[in-house]
Amino acid sequence: MNNENIIDDKVKNVISIIKDMDLKNKLRLGLCISSSAYTNLKYNKAHIHSIFDKRLKEIDNEYLTSYVNMRKYPTILFVMTKIMEMNTIQQNKTALFLFNNIS
Repeated sequence: MNNENIIDDKVKNVISIIKDMDLKNKLRLGLCISSSAYTNLKYNKAHIHSIFDKRLKEIDNEYLTSYVNMRKYPTILFVMTKIMEMNTIQQNKTALFLFNNIS
């Protein structure tokens, strides 16, 4: 197995987890990705964050009314750790999939 296949497998594994998430968790993940200093996205992180923030406020009363404890969402934390381990190209592929899957 060469290095390129390993890279593709990392992205595919994270994408398969994202596919199984509900919309609220996808939006929470998008907020985490767009607000993290550990992601190197070539997209406008502030704009993406504002869009996901607005959408999540529309559908999740908990997010609207209180501080969200991310420890309640271990899948999101796991995916974020995997994304932080990726290189910039992998992060952008994963983020693009997530953004297109939500929009």
